[in-house]
Parts: sequence; C-alpha cells; structure tokens
Amino acid sequence: MSYAITYSRAYVGVEAPLVSVETHLSGGLPALTIVGLPETAVRESKDRVRSAIINAGFEFPAKRITINLAPADLPKEGGRFDLAIAIGLLAASGQLPVEEVKGYEFVAELALSSELRPCPAILSASIACQICHRIMVVAAANAAEAIMPKASRVLCPSHLNQLSQWLHHPEKQQQPILPPGVAESPPSAELLDVRGQEQAKRALIIAAAGNHNLLMCGPPGTGKTMLAQRLHGLLAPLTEKQALELGAINSSLGLFNPETWRRAPWRAPHHSASAVSLVGGGRVPRAGEISQAHHGVLFLDELAEFPRHVLDSLRQPLESGEIHVSRAAYQSILPAQFRLVAATNPCPCGYYGDEHSACRCTQTKVANYLQRLSGPLLDRIDLQVAVQRPSAAALMAPQAGVSTQQASQWVLAAQERQLKRCGQLNGLLPVSMLMTYATVKPVEERLLASAVVNLKLSPRGVHKVLRVARTIADLETAPHIQKNHLLEALSYRRLDVLSMESQQK
Repeated sequence: MSYAITYSRAYVGVEAPLVSVETHLSGGLPALTIVGLPETAVRESKDRVRSAIINAGFEFPAKRITINLAPADLPKEGGRFDLAIAIGLLAASGQLPVEEVKGYEFVAELALSSELRPCPAILSASIACQICHRIMVVAAANAAEAIMPKASRVLCPSHLNQLSQWLHHPEKQQQPILPPGVAESPPSAELLDVRGQEQAKRALIIAAAGNHNLLMCGPPGTGKTMLAQRLHGLLAPLTEKQALELGAINSSLGLFNPETWRRAPWRAPHHSASAVSLVGGGRVPRAGEISQAHHGVLFLDELAEFPRHVLDSLRQPLESGEIHVSRAAYQSILPAQFRLVAATNPCPCGYYGDEHSACRCTQTKVANYLQRLSGPLLDRIDLQVAVQRPSAAALMAPQAGVSTQQASQWVLAAQERQLKRCGQLNGLLPVSMLMTYATVKPVEERLLASAVVNLKLSPRGVHKVLRVARTIADLETAPHIQKNHLLEALSYRRLDVLSMESQQK
C-alpha cells in the first residue's frame, strides 16, 4: 500500500518536495528506507519517526517501508520532513483517515516523545500554503510566524496524538491567535544628538525620503557613523507585502522575529566580511547581508577597508535590486532592494582635506586609497557628502535643529507624494519613468549640461542627480524641479570632485 503527501519547501523558487511512503510485504526483515538525496539529518529521521509513532501509541508497520522524497535530484536537508513522513506512514498503514489528511501541509520536526518541534523557513512555506489553499500544520513555537500572512489557515498541535485527534475530528481543530502588535518605541538614535553637520543631516533626510544611496567621507571622529545610525529612525514601517518578503528571507535563515517584522532592517557587517557572506551563496544558496537588508539599510563602515572585489560584487544588485546566485545544478534569485549607506576616510591617515590636522599621506597613497572604491561603484551612489570636523561652538551648543520625529514626518509626506504620483520612490524609478516625472526646464537643462562637462558625469550619474533633485522638490512640496533643487543635488557629488583633485595633484 502506498500513499503520497506533499510538503511545501520553504526556499523561494524551489520545487516543493513530495513525500511518498510505500509499505509492502516483500521478503526480508522489516526495514525503513529513505531515498531522494537525503542528507544526514533527513536519513536519521527514520529513527525519530519510529520512536515518535511508538510513543504516541500507534503501531509501527512490521513491513519493508520505502520513503521517496521527490524530486530525486534535489538535495533534502533538515528535520522538517519528520512530521510529513510520520503522517504519510500512518495514512499508508490505515491508522489515519486518508481523505482527512488530504489538503494539509505538515512541516515540523518530531521529538522521540512525539512532540512537535519548530523548524526554520516557516513563513515562506505558509505563504505557499495560502496560495494553494491548504492548511499548514507546524509546531506551536512556529505559530506566530505561520499565521503572519492574512487568511492563512494553521494548526499547531503539541504532539502527534493531538494531531491525530484533530484529523479524526476536524471540529476540534483550533486556529492559533495572531499575537498583538508591538507598540513602536521612540527611536533610540535621535537626530538632535548630532551637533553641527547640517549638510549631512539634510542628506540623511533626502536618502530616507527617496530611497537613495549615501556615502559620507571625512576625517575620523567627525560623526559619520553616528549620522548613519540616525537614518534607521527616519525610515517608514514596512508595508505588509514588504514585511512578508523580508520575513521569508529571515525565516529561511532562522532569524524571523514576529515582534520586529514590520520594521525596516538595519545590517552593518564588518569590513572583514567575505563576498559570499555579503551577497549570499554557498553550497546550498543562502541569503547574504544585502538580502537581509531588503527594504532597509546596509551600512558599510570604513568602506575603503573592504576588499575591492567584495565591494564590486555590490554593483549589480545596486542596479537591479536582486542577486543571481548560480551553481552547477541550480540557480537562485534573491531579492536585494536596499539602501546602501557607507562611511569612509579620504586617505589612509584619515586627514586628507581636514582643515585642522595635516595629512601625512603622499598624493600617491591618497589616490591609491580612493581607487579602492571603483568608479562604477561610486557612480551608483546618489549622495556623496563631505563630513568635516564641527566647530567648538557647535559642539558645546545646546540641542537644536530638526528632531528625528519631525524629519520622519517630512520623509513620510514626501514618500506619499512620490507614491501618489508614480507608484514608486524616486530612487527606484526606471529611466523611462524618470524622464517623465523628473523633467527640467531649459534653464535647468543648461545648468545640468554644464555640470555633466565639469564633473564628467556619466549617463547614470545624470539620472542619479535628477532622482535626487526630484526628491528634494518633493520634500519642499514643489511640483517641478527648480534651479535650487538641481544645484543642491549636484553638490552631493563630493567624491567625484575629490577623486579628480587627488588625481590632478
């Protein structure tokens, strides 16, 4: 007798494995065989399933049993197959009603005592179940994650016996309750804590409002890292669609947190991070830092200290918003729509261009240091700001300027205008839409043409300037890009000018 039961794989874009259980009376001693490229944890499931079935009071069939995990060429890993194997075996041996089992997805590990244990990557499996109109069965520890998609149908039995009762008597089934939302706490990083640095604060607001990339360059101790940390408090909460996309990524890594799943992510890897940890990959493709920063911020402090090949691996996802991980057997497309915020010193000693401390580096060292940041990478950064040492008067002055709460209100208002106008933030506009919604008058067009010649802007650089100018206009509630908006946008190409100065000297 054979019975097949499906299980939705929790990796996006991978075919859902099919667990097929067959019991037969051929000669030989009772045996349980698992086929379909199982790794060690999956092969060991036969012992966990046997003990769980016996301890739950069921009869383990005294027959030869073959468990087929299809498709055969897809490697299977983890303990998430345990419950599906156990239910398939009980249904094939007639101990559970076959018709009642249909329409369910079973994703849980089994303890030897038959208790259900949690597994990673539940959220994406729950989304798949919702699309297929199937009921998902998970451990109670995964309940908060499984019921995040609206209208999802989830069962969370504590052990195999309770699940058996629910399958025999569906009227006893209980849907877990969605936990109450967590109240948003005020941002711990207040913008008023930063004294001086008005241009850098303005750049933070523009970057948050238009989804722009930002690079701050300046001597050590001038507040670059402190400024970058304030950006997180300016970001709007994620929409449900965005939160589910990010949650599926974190769920596959076992990092899902139901209390913070609607908050924009903030990732800050150390400069010793490898290219694989940053962009993702591995033997079994896993999401890297840029995918974990999806719809949020990826902060790279000491940018020039990162290996150049690691930084250059960001070029393609910065442009396309996704990363393609290719292996010999399969390919994966991981989302990576993030804001890049970076901070760097202008030279090895850090004081090139500082008004108060002399630089000890030769011009060759300065040029070589800046060349660690390739031209194509800098060309993809919308805002490039020089952060200088604040004056003593600014440091000792009381808190003044714009607070995080006020700035976040400006950001939300500007984003509402962008979404109402074209359905996307300015930093994400394709070129065809940019030319429609970021037009300039003849006077501003001549100014932009002059800047292209003087700053040697590439076509992509021109598009970045127009996007930033459009965001500045939205912050000021202006219907069209004006001259002052364009001039301010051009002032944020600091690294272009600094690079040319170092090469000329």
